[in-house]
Amino acid sequence: MGEGIGALRFDFCGDGEAVLYDSLRLAAAVVRANEPYPEMISPFALLSILVTVGALFSLLSYRMLRLPTTIGTMMLSLCAAAALIGAGNLGGAPAHLLHASAERLVAGINFNHAVLHGMLAFLLFAGALQLDIEQLYRERRVVLALSIVATALSTAIVAVLFKGALTLIGLPLSMTSALLFGALISPTDPIAVLEMLRRVGAPAHLEVQLAGESLFNDGVGAVIFLALLGASGVGGGPASSMGTSMGSFAVLLLLKAGGAIVLGLVLGYLTFRVLSLVDSYRVEVLLTLALAMGGYALADALKLSAPLEVVTAGLMVSGRARVLVMSPETRDHLEKFWELIDDIMNVLLFLLLGLQLLVLPIARGYVIAGLIAIPVVLLARLLSVTATLEALAIVRGRVPGAVWVLTWGGLRGALAVALALSLPAEFGHERNLLLIATYMVVVFSIVVQGLTIPRLLQRLGSRRQLSV
Repeated sequence: MGEGIGALRFDFCGDGEAVLYDSLRLAAAVVRANEPYPEMISPFALLSILVTVGALFSLLSYRMLRLPTTIGTMMLSLCAAAALIGAGNLGGAPAHLLHASAERLVAGINFNHAVLHGMLAFLLFAGALQLDIEQLYRERRVVLALSIVATALSTAIVAVLFKGALTLIGLPLSMTSALLFGALISPTDPIAVLEMLRRVGAPAHLEVQLAGESLFNDGVGAVIFLALLGASGVGGGPASSMGTSMGSFAVLLLLKAGGAIVLGLVLGYLTFRVLSLVDSYRVEVLLTLALAMGGYALADALKLSAPLEVVTAGLMVSGRARVLVMSPETRDHLEKFWELIDDIMNVLLFLLLGLQLLVLPIARGYVIAGLIAIPVVLLARLLSVTATLEALAIVRGRVPGAVWVLTWGGLRGALAVALALSLPAEFGHERNLLLIATYMVVVFSIVVQGLTIPRLLQRLGSRRQLSV
C-alpha cells in the first residue's frame, strides 16, 4: 500500500505540508532500513492516507475543475506525480528526499495485483448491477459482437500496425509482444465517458452498448492476453511450435472464458435462490458482496477468467431479478451501497493510475513508441467497430454517428496498465516499451477523449441523429 504516501505531497494545495513532509521523511528512513512498513505506519494508515488524498482530489475536481470525478482525480494525481519528479530533479536536498521517498513507496504497491486481484471484482460487479438487463438484451447482438469480434479484430490490427510502425523507425518489436500489446490495449473502460454521456443526455442504447461492451471485453481481452502469454512459452516452460501454440491458445481461451461464465451462472443462480429466502436488506447486501468477492476469488483460484465470472454473476442478480426477490427498501439500499463502492473504487483506481508516473521506466524511444501507439490504437478501434457494425447493419440497420461515438468513447483504463505490468521480465526492454506505450494511450484516452466526447455528441446532433 506504499502508493498512498507517494500521493501525499502536492505543492499546489499547501495545507498540511509540514505533516506530510515529516511522514515522508519517516517513510524514507524505513525504506533505507529495509523495513517494509514502520510500526507507526500500518497498512491501514497508508490506506487511510490514500483515501484522504483521493477525497481531497475529488473535492478539487468537483469544486474547481468542474470535471467528472474520475478524470479530475487522475489529472490531479498526474500533476502531483509530475511535481514530485520535477522537485526531485530541480530542487534541493529536501525536495530530492521527498521525491525519492514517494518513488520508493509508490513502487511498493503491486498495481497489477491490486487491480486484477481486488478492485476489478468490485468495479465489474457494480457495473453489472447498474445495467438495465432488458436494454442489454435488446442490444445483445451489438454488445456481444463488440466484446468478442471487435476486441479480437482490434488485437490483430494493433499488433500489425504497431509492429510495422516501430520497424519503420528502427525500434524492432517481436510479433508476440505486438499481439500481447494488442490484447491488453483493446478492452475499453468507459467509466469516465459514461458520466459525460449522461450529462449531455445521450441515448440510452449508446450507454448500454459502451457499458455492456466494456464489462464483457475486459474479460475477453484478459483471456486473450493470458492465453497468448501462455501459448508463447515465455515466463514458464519452453516455447512450443506454432501449431501447438495455436492449439494451446484455443484450449486456454475456451477453458478460461467458458468455465468462468458457467461458474458465474451457477453462483449467481444460487445467490438468487438464497436471496428469495431472505427479507433483510443487511443480509441481502452482504450476500451480493459475498457473491462479488467470493466468486471472483474462486475463479482466480481455479485459473478461470475472474472478470467474466463476476460480470456473469452480477447480471444474474441485476434488473428484473432484483424486482422478483427484493423489496423496494432492499433494492434502494443495495443500489446505493454498490454505487458508493463503485465511486470509491474509481477514485482510488484513477489516483493510483496517475501516480504510476513516478515509477515508470521513461526513455526517449519508449515515449516515441507511445506517441505512435495513440493513433494506431484509435485507428484499430475505428476499423474494428466499423467492420462489426457494418456486419450487424444487415439485420438491424445503421445508426448514424454510432461508429464515431463508440470509437472516441472507447476509453482505455487501469486494466490495460495492470496487464502490461504483469508481463514477465523475460521480455526485456520490450516490456518497458509496452508499459510506457500502454500508459500514454490510457492517459490520452481518459483526459483527451473523455473531455471531448460532449463536443462530438453535440456535433453529431446528440439524440436526434443517434437515436435508433
